[in-house]
Amino acid sequence: MQEKVLSSKKNGMAMMILFILLYAAATALAIIGSIFHCIPMAAVGFIWLSLGWIPFLGLKVLKPQEALVLTLFGNYVGTLKDDGFYWVNPFCTAVNPAAKTKLNQSGDVDGGNAAKSVLTLAAAGTSGSSNSSYVSKKISLKIMTLNNNRQKINDCLGNPVEIGIAVIWRVTDTAKAVFNVDNYKEYLSLQCDSALRNIVRIYPYDVAPNVDTTGDGVADEGSLRGSSEIVAGRIRDEIQQKVAEAGLEIIEARITYLAYAPEIAAVMLQRQQASAIIDARKMIVDGAVGMVEMALERLNENNVVELDEERKAAMVSNLLVVLCGNHDAQPVVNSGSLY
Repeated sequence: MQEKVLSSKKNGMAMMILFILLYAAATALAIIGSIFHCIPMAAVGFIWLSLGWIPFLGLKVLKPQEALVLTLFGNYVGTLKDDGFYWVNPFCTAVNPAAKTKLNQSGDVDGGNAAKSVLTLAAAGTSGSSNSSYVSKKISLKIMTLNNNRQKINDCLGNPVEIGIAVIWRVTDTAKAVFNVDNYKEYLSLQCDSALRNIVRIYPYDVAPNVDTTGDGVADEGSLRGSSEIVAGRIRDEIQQKVAEAGLEIIEARITYLAYAPEIAAVMLQRQQASAIIDARKMIVDGAVGMVEMALERLNENNVVELDEERKAAMVSNLLVVLCGNHDAQPVVNSGSLY
């Protein structure tokens, strides 16, 4: 299904004035025909007064970045895309199967409250549907943001992580969006979930050895936490491939939330803390050994004192204890002889 943009003139105002004048003329005909007992004249006037409201149904008003998909007795007529006041065939019907769909996204916020992830108003029952307000069939062409619910997914190492994404999208082909899929908003939401799972399963949460995330057979340092831009780009490309047939364009995808699942979060935090402590200790020990080596070299160069191997070992031990300890050293001063 290819989109067909209607190039109708924006003649809504002229047609509305014409219909009002025809109503006035029909009223006059009905009155004059009744007074002078001219049945044909009166009949014409009353017929127009009874059916003259039908042409008013063809008046359509579009604001900027709005579109209206029209069908006539089931056949696709075309799409109105430019803003303005139009008149079309009054028997044309506007089609938008996603008009009642509410997602956690911009444009679906009702009354200032965050929109819930409900897809239709069918859950309210037939009694609730009778009290529902009018739903516009217009399709928004604006750039919109979809925030899907957080998902729990296993990374490539099997660790469960919770991740959420924000997808920036818009409708580019209204005919495909309306006719190629049952509900383009539902379709987009489901494809976002599917693409997110497919990509996250390729990466570990943190950098892990012997993991290939690019598919070239060579281990790399890709991770969800460290390669968020690359992961978001792959998620965007994956979603775009799936929603192209629905006439949607994915402008950008961003990771908005990333954390270990609650059942392993505490253990992984301890693991990260242990890794950080080991790295810090390694740095401290390397620095302490270098300082001890420098101290011994300076003592030997300047002939400050001559130490045998046993005294050197004791000196090295004492210096390492002082430099690597967690607390300040409390030295013991030897006021006697060296030995």
